[in-house]
Amino acid sequence: MALEVVEICAGAGGQALGLHRAGFTHRLAFELDPNACNTLRANSKRLKTTSDDWVVEGDVADSSIWQPMTFAGVDLLAGGVPCPPFTVAGKQLGASDERDLFAWAIEQVEVVRPRALMLENVRGLSMPRFAGYRQHVLDRLRSLGYAADWRLLHASKYGVPQLRPRFVLVAMKPEDFSYFHWPEPSEKNRSTVGGVLKRLMGAEGWSGAEAWARKANDIAPTIVGGSKKHGGADLGPSRAKEAWRLLGVDALGLADHAPRTDADITNPDRGPKLTCDMVARIQGWDDKKFAWEFSGRKTSKYRQIGNAFPPPVAMQLGKAIAAALNHEGQSRSDDPGVKDDPIYVALRKNNGFMTAAQILQQLPSPIELHDLERRISLLGHDFHIEVRNGSSETVYRLGNFKAFLGQEDHDRNAQFLKNRARIS
Repeated sequence: MALEVVEICAGAGGQALGLHRAGFTHRLAFELDPNACNTLRANSKRLKTTSDDWVVEGDVADSSIWQPMTFAGVDLLAGGVPCPPFTVAGKQLGASDERDLFAWAIEQVEVVRPRALMLENVRGLSMPRFAGYRQHVLDRLRSLGYAADWRLLHASKYGVPQLRPRFVLVAMKPEDFSYFHWPEPSEKNRSTVGGVLKRLMGAEGWSGAEAWARKANDIAPTIVGGSKKHGGADLGPSRAKEAWRLLGVDALGLADHAPRTDADITNPDRGPKLTCDMVARIQGWDDKKFAWEFSGRKTSKYRQIGNAFPPPVAMQLGKAIAAALNHEGQSRSDDPGVKDDPIYVALRKNNGFMTAAQILQQLPSPIELHDLERRISLLGHDFHIEVRNGSSETVYRLGNFKAFLGQEDHDRNAQFLKNRARIS
């Protein structure tokens, strides 16, 4: 049975290509960056989507550009919503970051009512800092009649020669979700930087390509595409640069072409620089099953590639989702029953003021008072928490979620317009 997908924050199409290879057809891809939109359009025929109308450029939360309800009942709503609100390298502002669209995307489930939802983001969203945020997402989906689960997936376990952990949320109606199984990782699929780049590294005649490939016999650190707030193409912070050096790669920028002679390698102690084509290969694109064409200048191409979801990982997830929607394989009777933050659960359930002792009594396992106070403080980043200091005890009440859910008067709207030129 043919399956259709609407994709938000589609970027340069890593997820789009993977889902296409899993059997999905795109009805719409929404993206803010003009160069990434051009890349998507340039690959329409590869996705067997021949009309430019399937790509929409702009702020996905702008109701004047598109109406999500137009796609009610679509098989899959998917997306790689912005990562900066959750990344460890950033400030981890979460719901207070004007780029945060994760909570907004969850709200669209009520409007679109897709058969399945898949959202991916950085590892940071899986950390304790965002336990309350995750719990809100799960509770909201459950209130809409969906079962959901999270999983941290490592791209290197799915044939991509790169560390690249991604935190993925999948949700479906319970009758479909019982057939969903996370794609199994496999060491047999392991590939290395040298293995996938040897041919490209020697394409211009460099005699050292064979020896270089033997040295680069490991996976790469996570490729960091960066944002428009920062400078040009660069393979990451200092720690990542050292990992690249051990692989024989100069991470201080990108090359325009593969080395032709040793003279093209400006820093022999580090090795050759990578081209955009090489970075794309490390990200999971290739010239066969995952062939792709990128639009824009070098820095833009690198940013598109570096911020993408690896196509082979997206394909495996797409196949697992398609199998569940078609009720293929073994049905599970268990409910994932994910509980990310029991403190949030206790405060939300009570819906009134609670003392520390009352909260502690409702937790499934004991914690120290200072740890409770720390975790309530973390909750306060994403939720309004009212604290009253009485004569005897401090009491707490959980208020509204701070995240942008589509409110016209939310601070996100003004901040987005102010910073739009720098948001990627």
